Amino acid sequence: MAVLLALTLDWFLREPPARLHPVVWMGAYLNRVGRKLTSRPPRSALLLGTGYWLMGAVLVLAVYGALAWQLEQLADSLKLLFTALLLKPLFAFRMLLDEVNAVEKLLEESLEAARTRLSHLVSRPAEALSPNEVRESALESLAENLNDSLVAPLFWFVLLGLPGAALYRFANTADALWGYRGSWEWAGKFAARADDCLSYIPARITGLLLCGWRCPWKALWREARKTPSPNSGWPMAALALFLGIRLSKPNVYVLHSSGRLPTAQDLQAGLSRAIWVGWSAGLVAGLCTWNSGQAILGLF
Repeated sequence: MAVLLALTLDWFLREPPARLHPVVWMGAYLNRVGRKLTSRPPRSALLLGTGYWLMGAVLVLAVYGALAWQLEQLADSLKLLFTALLLKPLFAFRMLLDEVNAVEKLLEESLEAARTRLSHLVSRPAEALSPNEVRESALESLAENLNDSLVAPLFWFVLLGLPGAALYRFANTADALWGYRGSWEWAGKFAARADDCLSYIPARITGLLLCGWRCPWKALWREARKTPSPNSGWPMAALALFLGIRLSKPNVYVLHSSGRLPTAQDLQAGLSRAIWVGWSAGLVAGLCTWNSGQAILGLF
């Protein structure tokens, strides 16, 4: 029930103010400790990056473990309400949908404006993308972030309660800020690997949900392996196969190469599918934690 209430809050109220947002606080910590990491020699950067990640993870687990313990002292109705309020900022389902939809709406008016809005969603340069490439990138971001922003936090919430969901969001935020090659190759290596590990099962669940029961499993497995990431290919390939479109990143990968180029209708269909998957994942997570009353929280 707490999961469904948190999803409802997310759907109607969107994100809390930045000053009250725990993921913003996580990002502030990572930015602060990471300021000079990239100027370090490789060995020092790796050790410090790993150490700072572990320190942040321990702090997140301690804070949310204490909150979870406090929740266990409350009456059931209050525990339900406050669990939902604490869980909601740990995923960003409606914001993801709104951002992807905004890209398409801007694309109808101005390619330049759509590219600028897309840059909020993807790390790749967007300045020279064609309209079709903008849609491809938006759909890829929708699929990948459906896992990162919703399915994975709910997965870890089911297993480990609020501390699990919070740890995942910390790991995913660290990967988003540090998990790059180039200057971050060594400083962000542990953060990237930690995110890979924590996302491994959820990414495959997201892919299976996006693709549906009639999904060509062998094709999904084959296409998902084409991306450099061990995880992001699963939801992206699943959405490409479900919609019958191709998704690509120039000089990196092409998913479902025989598919058509995505249209505005495909993007709306992708959004509809993401909504179905998101609420289905929330329902399953809610059912998994219904009878226990979040009993797993008592472990913390």
